[in-house]
Amino acid sequence: MLAIVAPGQGAQVPGFLAPWLELPGMPELFERWSKVTALDLPRYGTTAGADEIRDTAIAQPLLVSAGFAAAIALFGDLDSASADVVAGHSVGEFTAAGIAGVLTPEDALSLVAERGRGMAEAAAATATGMTAVLGGDRAEVLAAIEAAGLTPANDNGSGQIVAAGTEEQLAAFADSKPDRARLRPLSVAGAFHTEHMAPAVQRVEAAAASISAAAPRIRLLSNRDGAVVADGNEYLDRLVSQISSPVRWDACTQTLADLGITALIELPPAGTLVGLAKRALRGTELLAVKTPDDVDRARDMIAEHAGSSPFETEGHA
Repeated sequence: MLAIVAPGQGAQVPGFLAPWLELPGMPELFERWSKVTALDLPRYGTTAGADEIRDTAIAQPLLVSAGFAAAIALFGDLDSASADVVAGHSVGEFTAAGIAGVLTPEDALSLVAERGRGMAEAAAATATGMTAVLGGDRAEVLAAIEAAGLTPANDNGSGQIVAAGTEEQLAAFADSKPDRARLRPLSVAGAFHTEHMAPAVQRVEAAAASISAAAPRIRLLSNRDGAVVADGNEYLDRLVSQISSPVRWDACTQTLADLGITALIELPPAGTLVGLAKRALRGTELLAVKTPDDVDRARDMIAEHAGSSPFETEGHA
């Protein structure tokens, strides 16, 4: 049983898109997607520096377009994607929605472009940030986050929870951190997946009103609670509300375990989610697809593991 997962913001590194653009047909695809997003995606994915692609408005469309490119390289087109379950972390949910057939790549990218711009503007309104909390007792960590007035914006499992809020709240939290926990401030523009992103929710909600969502062809997990969502419109609603709600990747991982997956492939820029899976999904065959050199191995894994548990969509809207 095969899972395909897509990473979220922060996974991007300078030049990671370059080898994918060498594949036949990719320059034309990215030319079209650049028009949809009003961004020069090939430049940002090849020659732009780390600071430039850290910009939320750039990073998010860049990540989703890269995930689509790799999936197309694997399967020929997204309609032929073969997996038993797909999931994405934060903005990676848009990649997952495209692979599952809920959104077209163009609709997903147009929404992501609005999401990135809206979140960047919301982040600029107040001095906020995010800090990864590594280790410590889970209950104590969550209690300390709440006591500081922060939000557990990403619960990634494997002993990693990301706290988010104002810079003052984060500074106070650092002064009284939980026992046996290590803190790692994240290089992000603001407190994503918290109440501070409410203006971005309104912006993306307005853009989503004109988009038609289809029922997923593949099991599709939601960051809200790890649930398998079988209704396309419900998933689109969840994509919008997730902007200001915590990411429960731990719940997604638990669902993957409960489904009994035997293999997991992470789309580029890959590595983060495979790293989490090494601890949480022991015994699962893992592959981080970083360049086209990894495509043949990914296809072998797909042939071996995909299709063992067909997803029945009859009766779902």
